[in-house]
Amino acid sequence: MLEDILGKGWEIMPAGGATGEAFYAKYQEQSLFLKRNSSPFLAVLSAEGIVPKLVWTKRLENGDTITAQQWVEGRELKPYEMEEERVARMLKKIHDSKPLLTMLQRLGLESMEPESMLHDLKSGAKGEWPDTPGVLEALEFLKREQPNVAYGDCVVCHGDINHNNWLLSNENELFLIDWDGPLIGDPAMDIGMLLYAYIPPENWGRWLRQYGTEMTESLALRMKWHTIYQAIVMICWHKEKGRYEEMQHWLDFLQSVHGGVKK
Repeated sequence: MLEDILGKGWEIMPAGGATGEAFYAKYQEQSLFLKRNSSPFLAVLSAEGIVPKLVWTKRLENGDTITAQQWVEGRELKPYEMEEERVARMLKKIHDSKPLLTMLQRLGLESMEPESMLHDLKSGAKGEWPDTPGVLEALEFLKREQPNVAYGDCVVCHGDINHNNWLLSNENELFLIDWDGPLIGDPAMDIGMLLYAYIPPENWGRWLRQYGTEMTESLALRMKWHTIYQAIVMICWHKEKGRYEEMQHWLDFLQSVHGGVKK
């Protein structure tokens, strides 16, 4: 099918990923990243310079769409590079983008509010929490502080700012890729996970100033709340999949956040 769209002479290879819907295509000096049924959100991300340039979109007879992006030669960021100013500036650009927010709202995405998030977490786990005091104590923290972390100025969040999702091109251009699960919510969702996972606490203030804000009691509490929430989500997900090594990694991370190693 892809051969019919591209024409003769193109070399097409799977590009990895969990869905198996991504491909790398090369013809002479031209290289493309192809994906099936990408969200219309991709066009706005491309226009904002957050992902590699969108070259074309084609609709198939069966209703599927194929998108082609410019293939960018480069590498993922190293964990220590997450502390750099360009990461802070890119995240700020995303959080401040009105076109991104407008598009997600047009697609029907609603803001994630702490009250509904906590309800979804409890109902999704069906009470089958990992048998560890750390998770139960963290859940009590989420419940206790939920009324104190409401935030009205919701923005577009990536939701998975792992260093593997940051692409640095050979031309020194920075992109944030893998937008399969964008969110509308508190920017502390992204900021908290990034700081807790990658940056020593003594450097948080400097990173936040590069981002364009200052540490406050409110931001500190919201960061901790959302990071603990995301950690518990990952713990439950890996437990359900039987991935106990990965689950233990997130249990250790949760302890570092809630146990006071990083405040």
